Amino acid sequence: NQFVTLVTIFSFTCMIGQLLAGPLVDKLGHKPLAVAGLLIASAAIFLFGCATTYPVAVAATILLGAGAICCNTVGNTLLPVVLFDGKDPARASNFGSGFVGLGFVLVPLLLAMFMGNLGLSYTVSVSIIGAGVLAFAVFAMTARYPQVSTGFSLSQALGLLPNPVVLLAAAALICYIGLEWTMNNWTKPLMVEVFTTHDSTNAARNAGYVLALFGLAMGIGRFATSALRNVSAIGTRIIAAATLVAIVALLMLAKAQSPGLAILAILIIGLAYAPMFPTIVGVTFSKFGAGVYGSVFGIIFSIGLVGSMVLPKLIGHLSKDKPLQQSLPIAAAIAGILLLLALAMEIARRPRQAR
Repeated sequence: NQFVTLVTIFSFTCMIGQLLAGPLVDKLGHKPLAVAGLLIASAAIFLFGCATTYPVAVAATILLGAGAICCNTVGNTLLPVVLFDGKDPARASNFGSGFVGLGFVLVPLLLAMFMGNLGLSYTVSVSIIGAGVLAFAVFAMTARYPQVSTGFSLSQALGLLPNPVVLLAAAALICYIGLEWTMNNWTKPLMVEVFTTHDSTNAARNAGYVLALFGLAMGIGRFATSALRNVSAIGTRIIAAATLVAIVALLMLAKAQSPGLAILAILIIGLAYAPMFPTIVGVTFSKFGAGVYGSVFGIIFSIGLVGSMVLPKLIGHLSKDKPLQQSLPIAAAIAGILLLLALAMEIARRPRQAR
């Protein structure tokens, strides 16, 4: 329950922070938020390394949420401007998000190497990660960034709220973020259950490797999507096809009786999930000018984070007295809603023909 509460606190912090970070990028530019986000995230990681009580962990979680959301906003709004001449934001978003998948794998493996192979303490190992983030902050201070639009105003950002394109993307992100965070939080416990059922040794360690493979699959899938051309034009169809594959794989994971089949299902889910978030964001950006990318992203992502606070907690609550696998059909149902939203986005994308 404490772990789930930390996840909820992190999500809520991100949701509130995103409402501020998005418009601030449009108003101030990318550099101030990039530097501030990396400095705050670094401080949070150092605090996690020293945390010995739950209240300190809560404070570190809040700081991490604030720092992460600044970095997240900068990355998701900067790359669509500077890559591919700014003409294919969905393709650029997939390329940038591929590195998120790599980070998902790299950080746990580094911690395992520091503590397992090198015998370093938890505090020292986490502090090394914090120092790495701090080094990126120094780099961010010296980097050059594109000029921010000078025509931005708060009223312009607020005017985006009732836009149907924005609301449709926000609804899609509620589903997707809930689905991804469910896998991020429950893949390892689920695989521990599966490995333990089959009397596997080192169940927790092997389950951690499976979670890393899930992140790797997402990274590979996003890089592969970024190799396509005109992703912004075909993005809604990519989302729909990927969601259909995800539904089948989630049901397959729910019924898997062996570790091998469960691992295969998780890899397929990772590949299917891969293009969803960056393509939803990129397709939405393609409907607006770059000067309001931050505000658009702030709205859709902050609303989307509602999914991270609901679905993972629901899965955990329903799995108190039964295996996690038995709760996965709920995730498949949410993926079904996402499929319908992707089809709605495709219909909305097509120009209306005159009668």
